[in-house]
Amino acid sequence: MLKNMIKHFILVSRHKWEVLKLSIKAGIPIRGILHDLSKYSPTEFFGSIKYYTGNKSPICKEKLENGYSVVWLHHKGRNKHHPEYWYDNNTPVCTPIIPFKYVCEMICDQLSAGIVYQGKKWKKEYQLEYWNKQKQTILLNDKLKNMLDELYNQIAENGINKIITKTNLKKLYDTHTCN
Repeated sequence: MLKNMIKHFILVSRHKWEVLKLSIKAGIPIRGILHDLSKYSPTEFFGSIKYYTGNKSPICKEKLENGYSVVWLHHKGRNKHHPEYWYDNNTPVCTPIIPFKYVCEMICDQLSAGIVYQGKKWKKEYQLEYWNKQKQTILLNDKLKNMLDELYNQIAENGINKIITKTNLKKLYDTHTCN
């Protein structure tokens, strides 16, 4: 238990560090600082320790064992960078356009998760490959899905450093959401 606690704390902290670095590049440093603070809350931290694997999110293991995840329910309800925070099946627009700063944080979060979990195996094409496997099942506004398609293709071609800039992200966001 103590070993998993230490490993999980290090993993979460590495993830937050990667998100902060990308958030600074994206022009949203405050979102990077505030990113995933709920992971240190008792509900998420101790639940994640219980299902810790080291090579993927503990949420996956908890869902596999229980059919749902208390950690995920807590996390998505407190973090606006997750699309699940924003949708409601009972509203006229089930998947609204998420505000720009949270879309940027979501992108930084997704890239960081790949970097941290893949380690030295991570390559610039990874996020596009991952996105292409999951995009049909994620509830996200189609305009934002199209934005992510274009963004992850850009990253696969040119890498993170050239593509993750506030100017580029804002241009993509405006192009896909303002028409």
